[in-house]
Amino acid sequence: MNRRSSQSVVDQVLELAIAPSWSRIGYDIRRRMFDWDASALPRLDGRVVVLTGFTSGIGRATASLLGTLGATLHLVGRDPGRVASVSAELLADGIKVTTSIADLADLDAVRRIAGEIIEQHPSIDVLIHNAGALSRTYTTSAQGYETTVAAQVLGPFLLTTLLLEPLRAAHGRVLTVASGGMYAERLSVADLEMTSDAYDGVRAYARAKRAQVELAREWTRRNDDTVSFHTMHPGWADTPGVVESLPTFHRITRPLLRDPAAGADTLVWLAAIEASELGESGGFWLDRRRRSISKVPWTDTPAGERYRLWNWCKERTGLS
Repeated sequence: MNRRSSQSVVDQVLELAIAPSWSRIGYDIRRRMFDWDASALPRLDGRVVVLTGFTSGIGRATASLLGTLGATLHLVGRDPGRVASVSAELLADGIKVTTSIADLADLDAVRRIAGEIIEQHPSIDVLIHNAGALSRTYTTSAQGYETTVAAQVLGPFLLTTLLLEPLRAAHGRVLTVASGGMYAERLSVADLEMTSDAYDGVRAYARAKRAQVELAREWTRRNDDTVSFHTMHPGWADTPGVVESLPTFHRITRPLLRDPAAGADTLVWLAAIEASELGESGGFWLDRRRRSISKVPWTDTPAGERYRLWNWCKERTGLS
């Protein structure tokens, strides 16, 4: 067995084991085995990256890493104070930053910032959807939709649609931070938006992440290769969001959790590498490798469900 075959076997064994694969163990083994070097990534000078959800955790690490590569960043956050303080830190590091304030669950706010972004950046190289937390309590958006699905499915769908022209101008790519939690759920449009009496924050989050992955494939099917669409799983990372939303999980697994930079590694890699290395649009990635989007047959996507999801998003965002 040659070296490449041996590496592939180790990677596949890790992926089958799940917990070692998604923890820092999997990242550390793959980083050494495949000899990853973040400093060897292509420079992004002159490239424009729009990033949502940047004030902490993986988003904060992503902003810093992309900025270090020379990217011009347009950052979107919902908390004006946090947006101001974190963007000031990035500017102090010599990173080129502009910002917009918006809650991605509010579709009117999404329309507003899309206009701001286009006015400043007629060409966009990368759009990264990272905003969105796991909420244990049921709430609704300004338009009356359950907040998880509004912030992580409807808002990103609308923003992507509104930014398609500047993305096409740059032959850009759209990257979405999903989660391994989506493996637990099958796409069911009828069950995507939970009601208050049946709300389960973990399941709502997993269903939204499943929808993100499926939408990337539907975007790919409906568009030419001018813009590519990919999703990724950052693994289990030690972030403020995990501490707040999954305190027991964090307490038990903390020694095994990746740091935010490790969680952001594949996202930054997807943003920086040449298009020829990305291959076919619609990929789902973990640790710089394409992964299957289903691990068991009962979570396979039913025929026609992506089409129904697309129409569901169009109707609720006022695009139909």
